Amino acid sequence: MTGRPARGAVGGPDGPNGPAGGDPKAAAVVARQLGREPRAMHRVAHRCSCGLPDVVETWPRLDDGTPFPTLFYLTCPRAASAIGRLEASGLMREMTERLAVDRDRDGDLSRRYEAAHQDYLARRDALEPMPGVPSAGGMPSRVKCLHVLVAHSLAAGRGVNPFGDEALDLIPDWGARGPCVPVESDGQEAGPP
Repeated sequence: MTGRPARGAVGGPDGPNGPAGGDPKAAAVVARQLGREPRAMHRVAHRCSCGLPDVVETWPRLDDGTPFPTLFYLTCPRAASAIGRLEASGLMREMTERLAVDRDRDGDLSRRYEAAHQDYLARRDALEPMPGVPSAGGMPSRVKCLHVLVAHSLAAGRGVNPFGDEALDLIPDWGARGPCVPVESDGQEAGPP
């Protein structure tokens, strides 16, 4: 185990998109977004255009030691809903088919997806090595969960996960309508969810 914060605590260095996960206000927002307390939350990994967290980075293990390989977790219900519609459309099957054809041809897409897989593992293992524990989202051989791939793209930046980037290109800005959950900011209420 690592020297991670105690159960219920949230910690970690500042990320590129705002305050670190140690911000109790961010943890409270994530709990409202999920409708439950977040599990194994390490830090906020990305914030949407409205300023709220939309991706958190999680510890590789739950408090009881159970492996939790989903490093980047999409928390915004609007984003999750939009991505769910893409999944229901059959997009993951189409992406997996394209990946198989590309792999047979030793193409660029399969190499970039393999690189995304390696990036994901390296970021997770930087928190705690998990030998033998698979990647997430189906990487590197298939597309199994667009939520994970989009969260990876948001946290790591464009150009890292090709299928996460493609999915992002297909959905509107979920923060354009304002916050997805009510938040208080210096005594002022945010807009409706």
